[in-house]
Amino acid sequence: MSEDFESAEAPLTPQDGEQQPEEALVESQPVQAAPEVEAAAEPDTAAEIEAAPEEDAPVPPAPPLEPAQEERPRPQSSRRMADEFARDGGDDVPDFSQVPTVEGEHADGRAWYVVHCYSGYENKVRHNLEQRIESMGMKNLIFDVVVPTEEEIEVKEGKRRTVERRVFPGYILVNMILSEESWFVVRNTPGVTSFVGQGNTPLPLRPEEVSQIVKRMEAEAPRIKVTFKQGERVRIVDGPFNDFRGTVSEIDMERAKVRVMVNFFGRETPVELDFLQVEKA
Repeated sequence: MSEDFESAEAPLTPQDGEQQPEEALVESQPVQAAPEVEAAAEPDTAAEIEAAPEEDAPVPPAPPLEPAQEERPRPQSSRRMADEFARDGGDDVPDFSQVPTVEGEHADGRAWYVVHCYSGYENKVRHNLEQRIESMGMKNLIFDVVVPTEEEIEVKEGKRRTVERRVFPGYILVNMILSEESWFVVRNTPGVTSFVGQGNTPLPLRPEEVSQIVKRMEAEAPRIKVTFKQGERVRIVDGPFNDFRGTVSEIDMERAKVRVMVNFFGRETPVELDFLQVEKA
């Protein structure tokens, strides 16, 4: 028994021709330095450690996308607006303390102002200004933009046609509460050249002036365009004197009548006609 025990305690040595175990081979071979591997950046704080997701943790689904909402630019401060306008070359910033009030003006101070713009671009300027009012949130200061027009009948080459004419070419009307903010929005609109007023001070329209403009715009009967003036030669295009020629001696705008001197049987005879019965010869 003792011999068996001692033989069990004796270290085992490989015999000739017998293959060494792998562990022995590893220990006998020289150790080579492992290639350097760039260490991953370790989180610096405990909060970053907690925020790091586990490798096996399920990834939560992304929230549904919501439609992007356009952020409207807020109106700038009045002083900043005036300073920017001055830097852009505008030197007509008015003294708003000198702007007169009109009798019968609305309680909140709103009034109608006349704005000069490029002739022929009145509708384009109105569209531009309406877009600026919307985008800059100025509906509480600028309420309406109008291009005054009226229907007009003209006779050309013996034919009548109804056309829409601008009452004031090169001008639009703006109903607004005048302040540095509202003035800047209107004045800086593309196509606008100035406010109508005294010097650089905008002057509001009087109530009777506004009433006359509205009356012209809402007139039921179209206005007749007069293409001739006193002393000019005209041709009669309607009535018993059709195709006669004569000279205009009198024009009555209120009655829409014209008196023409026609050579009838060798003598000048006055003939009263409607505007639509005559055209420039």
